[in-house]
Amino acid sequence: MSQANRASPSAHRYAIYLAPAEPFRSFGAQWLGRDADTGAALPLPQGIAERPAAWVKAPAHYGLHATLKPPFRLAQGTDAAMLDGAMRAFAATRQPFDAPLTLRALRGFLAWCLDDADGEGGRRMHALADACVTEFDRFRAPPTEAEIARRNPARLSLAQRRHLDAWGYPYVFDTFTFHITLTGMLDAAGEAAAFDMLSAAGGGLLEQPLHVDGVSVYVQSQAGADFVAARHYRFDGTTVDGAGAAWLG
Repeated sequence: MSQANRASPSAHRYAIYLAPAEPFRSFGAQWLGRDADTGAALPLPQGIAERPAAWVKAPAHYGLHATLKPPFRLAQGTDAAMLDGAMRAFAATRQPFDAPLTLRALRGFLAWCLDDADGEGGRRMHALADACVTEFDRFRAPPTEAEIARRNPARLSLAQRRHLDAWGYPYVFDTFTFHITLTGMLDAAGEAAAFDMLSAAGGGLLEQPLHVDGVSVYVQSQAGADFVAARHYRFDGTTVDGAGAAWLG
């Protein structure tokens, strides 16, 4: 079979994420203990001697990111090379922007969230997320019953349930909250301790806005595997490959 006719490799799942730019990238990846670009383990950030591994087990699995379109299996009739081409075309239509962040508790975990969701940066972030949800939905296979059940549909609002049914994710459009997840679910004591630790060691990061100049595809090679970055698509038309690049053909 010729190279031109060979089917693109397919990972178990793909996700469209915002990979934070520096200095958020380095601090956040070290806090989680894993580099999403390489999959390598990382030491804790300067100023943090130790932190419970349980705090970051869940977000470390996905790699440092903000969700634009959550993990999905490729739909029938699509492949990884088609997704790559669509991502390149999409990124070429966008312009960079800045968005101030703050550390906040969100639905039981800690995250960097928009400091002003109604400001210019917040509006542009929302527009970017909305566009990713709609423009790449043709690549998303319908969720299985088990995947739907993991979203706890009985606990969702009516709007969130409608979004789950229509888009495979409850937190889109009017229910979207931009966030870069830094912990898993914490009890009150753990949340307070983690908040203090992150504020002391990483609070200075929040004095500058997050610069947004691209979107990324992360991949999960097989069920249960950690996610790694496959490719970063800059708004200037350039790309940077991560450890999962082979899964984009």
